Amino acid sequence: MRVWRVMRRRTRSSACDLSKMSVESRTPKRASKKPAALQPEEIAKPERRRSGYPPRPIVAHPKPLWEDWEDTPSFSEALDLHMRRHGDTGYGLHRAVCQRDDRIDTTTFTAWRRGQKAPRGATSFRILAALERRWKLPAGYFREKLPHAGRMVASAETLPLPMSERRRMAWHLPDDFAQLPLTKREEIIAWVRSVILSGHTDYRRYQSEAMKQRFALQFPTTGLVGGLSPGASLEERLADRGELCAGRPLGAAAAPPALAEEAVDLLIFKTATLSSRGRRRNGIWNSETADQRMEHLGLLMGALAACPNGPVRGYGAPLGSISFGLLAFPAVWDWYLGWREGRRGFYTRWEGEMLILGASLSRRETGWLRQTRDLADRLRPIEGLVTASDVRAAAEDWDAVCDVQHQHVLLRAKEVGRVARLHRDPFEAILPILEADSPVGEYRKITEEILRRRPHARLYPITSAEATRAFLMLRLGLHLGLRQKNLRQLLVCPKDQPPTSERKLEALKRGEMRWNPRDLVWEVLIPAAAFKNAGSSYFRKNPFRLALPDLGGLYTEIERYLAIDRPVLLKGRSDPGVLFVKTMKAKSKSAAYDQNTFYEAWRLTIQRYGIYNPYTGRGAIEGLLPHGPHNVRDVLATHVLKQTGSYEQASYAIQDTPDTIAQHYGRFLPHDKAALAAQVLNRVWDQALT
Repeated sequence: MRVWRVMRRRTRSSACDLSKMSVESRTPKRASKKPAALQPEEIAKPERRRSGYPPRPIVAHPKPLWEDWEDTPSFSEALDLHMRRHGDTGYGLHRAVCQRDDRIDTTTFTAWRRGQKAPRGATSFRILAALERRWKLPAGYFREKLPHAGRMVASAETLPLPMSERRRMAWHLPDDFAQLPLTKREEIIAWVRSVILSGHTDYRRYQSEAMKQRFALQFPTTGLVGGLSPGASLEERLADRGELCAGRPLGAAAAPPALAEEAVDLLIFKTATLSSRGRRRNGIWNSETADQRMEHLGLLMGALAACPNGPVRGYGAPLGSISFGLLAFPAVWDWYLGWREGRRGFYTRWEGEMLILGASLSRRETGWLRQTRDLADRLRPIEGLVTASDVRAAAEDWDAVCDVQHQHVLLRAKEVGRVARLHRDPFEAILPILEADSPVGEYRKITEEILRRRPHARLYPITSAEATRAFLMLRLGLHLGLRQKNLRQLLVCPKDQPPTSERKLEALKRGEMRWNPRDLVWEVLIPAAAFKNAGSSYFRKNPFRLALPDLGGLYTEIERYLAIDRPVLLKGRSDPGVLFVKTMKAKSKSAAYDQNTFYEAWRLTIQRYGIYNPYTGRGAIEGLLPHGPHNVRDVLATHVLKQTGSYEQASYAIQDTPDTIAQHYGRFLPHDKAALAAQVLNRVWDQALT
């Protein structure tokens, strides 16, 4: 009833107001006798009172509500914990730690707190450092808990580099890079370029400069192994491989059709399952050897055709005069040796191996060069290198020309072998690891760094999957000691599927990782035919079989990779069946690694997790340089040598012979040998004293 009366009064008052307004509207207005209005500056405006509570004063170090707290590994949980401990809100933290030009909203702290986002930029990292100082936490407390160890690409203002280089560089920059002086930033960029991205060794510098000069002739036969008739034309062979494109050249430095025809014939001769009728050969090339040999011959042909006044300083022979028949003349080999020495500054084993290849081509009864007499008809004189009389002599007696070349090249190979120097030290990149008491334990630090820096799988599924893949690459490389080819071609069989038969694996020349239900272990089975040294005494035609130990959470990571990470990397594309797959992109054709991409994936892992960066404090090993998967074999062999002193046991670790270990893999220095012998001799003194 009371409410009704109040409403009734309001209704009457509003009616009266309406009646007054109607009367005033009918009455004409009279001149007002009020004084003139005051000026705006003369009016004292009343102070406007804001609604709500006044903002809290900013306290540099608020006192926590409770002292005892239990740490959490998650960044979002840790941030939520300390915000509750100190009674802070997102609005209060924004006022306390953010600067005026920071592009950080108050809702960002809420998103971090709920785990919806995570800091990745330089500004965010600076705010985390301010929070650590505000709450008196250890430096780097929050950074260690972030779900992603990397940082976002720096801006073009602070890092004036191309986008591709900025993307690679951003991982290795400190958080306060934008606030550093220009000289310090230039110092950091120079160090990252020389040490992490390129690896500052003499050989790496020489190689990077040499790769800028593209002069080799490219043969459209690389990777062709068997399956084609030797009588097929070049067009039929290229069309079968999908390399024949109408109206488009095969490559920027493609070989002429006649030279390409010769290259196809040589490759089929050395790779076909059965030799062609009327020809004999001594041994065959596998696909990797064939690619390497044809690449080396392409360098020789390209050097002959390169301009003498250009950066390559080639011979300048007409491209139409280049033929494989030129390999039958000693003058061609002598010029190439001199050109290699002038380019590098000295001879290496590479030149010796190239001479051995030339000698094998002219060998009696089995040499391809000697059995291909048609090459003499394609020869053309080259001024200062091959005279017209040389061409006539080759056409009249091809065997005699091949005999002279064979003897000359073998003699040159011995002479080069006596003066050859080592240009690339295979141990230089991993020297800090080999000098440690336990090289395998030192290298394992990289795998632990990967797990420590692995991003959160829910927020960053692809980068997390890539980190797991990198971890398994290094761990399996340390356990198995395989060459790069056997490791990247390793197949995988899930637990719910039957393993591949040994006969099929031998036909594929590949190994497989499978689950052994009897012993409840993951094991690796590789037939002897899949190895480079299949005829070695190590195998004796028996397969390689090794059970992987469940150490350091290896089985957990394998099962996680197969169930979650590997499908994430494939993104629904065709599964090649290999264990290690690439991260599929829109333009990716195959998920399987090749020789170059697998090397780059390993090298990228070392750059991000292996090399210690003094400017960021990240990285596992100080003094380490970028390297590939083959160096793991050096680590294993050296570790066994330091522990046992036995070259035979070291050969067991990498499926090779003791002589090969002594010549190529083990870095067993005199002081290591003396220290190992001293351990045995010191036991005598210990026994005598006791």
